[in-house]
Amino acid sequence: MLSPVPSLLAVSSLPTDPPSAPPDQSHPLHALDRDVVDGLLAVQTPADAQLVDAARLLMRYQGFPGARDLQEDLDKLLRLWGLSRDELHARTRQIWAAGYRPAPTGPEEAVGSGFDTAAQEP
Repeated sequence: MLSPVPSLLAVSSLPTDPPSAPPDQSHPLHALDRDVVDGLLAVQTPADAQLVDAARLLMRYQGFPGARDLQEDLDKLLRLWGLSRDELHARTRQIWAAGYRPAPTGPEEAVGSGFDTAAQEP
């Protein structure tokens, strides 16, 4: 008597493990942003610059697949200040509309190559 031969259909219908979630990504500005968020968490009543910093970081990390610690602390910050995301963004739009401009940052946070053609003499 012949023994049954397993079919390919039977083998392919075996349950598979669910796909695992992709690993969290590391944001290149995490270390700098961590320092900013830590400073913001120490503030009870935020000034304009602190509101703007919080809003820009919320925008930067919104939907980012990683930096969960920063995202959680930014949500904690909103609760601490008694603001929703919409309220924070509305306030920062008013701040910018009123002419707010951030103070210049130091050279360690400058963006670009630092190459200045005007400083060279022919």
